[in-house]
Amino acid sequence: MSRIQHLAALASSLVIVGGCTPLDRSRAIGNDEVTAVTLAQQVCSSCHGVTGNSASPEFPKLAGQQHDYLAAQLAEFKSHNRSDPNGARYMWGFARLSPAQAEGLASYFAGQRPSAGPTGAPAEVAEGARIFAEGLPDLGVPMCSACHGAHAEGSGIFPRLAGQHADYLAKQLHVFRSTDQRPAGVAMKQVAHALTDVQIRSLSVFLQGLSPPAQ
Repeated sequence: MSRIQHLAALASSLVIVGGCTPLDRSRAIGNDEVTAVTLAQQVCSSCHGVTGNSASPEFPKLAGQQHDYLAAQLAEFKSHNRSDPNGARYMWGFARLSPAQAEGLASYFAGQRPSAGPTGAPAEVAEGARIFAEGLPDLGVPMCSACHGAHAEGSGIFPRLAGQHADYLAKQLHVFRSTDQRPAGVAMKQVAHALTDVQIRSLSVFLQGLSPPAQ
C-alpha cells in the first residue's frame, strides 16, 4: 500500500470510529442530506454563534426568535426582496437553502435559549420603555407592544426584540425609517417615520436589556 493509500484508509477509519460522515461536516447549502443542525453549527455559527447568541452587534441574535419570523426572513433573503446592505452581503448567498433546511434552521434557533442583554443608562431605558408601551400618539407612531408583545417577546411573524443588540435594532430602525430595503416590513415605516435618532437609540437600549424567557 502506498503512503497516500495508507493515509486515505486511516482517515476513513477515523470517520467511522468517530461516528461521523462527510455530510456531518458539510457546508453544502441546498442539499437535504445536510441537516439544519449541521448548517447552524458549521455555517451560521460563524456570525450568529452556535446557539444563536451572537457576540457581535453587527449580527442579530437568533436564539429564542419567533419561528415564523425566522422562516419569513430566510424566504426574503432567498428571493432577494430584503436588500439592506448587510442582509444582502451575508445572507443572499447562504439563503439558497432547501425548504427542509430553512424550516429546520427556523426551528433550531427558535428553540435556543436567548442570553441576557446589557442594560443601559436609566434615562435612556425609561424613554425607550415609554415609546415601546405608548408610542408617540401626537406624531402618529403606534405603540410597539401592540405587535411585539408586552415584553417584546414577539408573536408569529412579529419578531422577538427583547435582548437583541441595541446597535442592530437601531440600524434596522434606520433602514425602515429612511429606505425601502425591507419591503415585507412596510408597516414598520409607519412606526419609524417620526422617530429621531435619540429616540431610536433609547428604544433600542431599552429592548436590549429585556430578557423574558424564550417562547
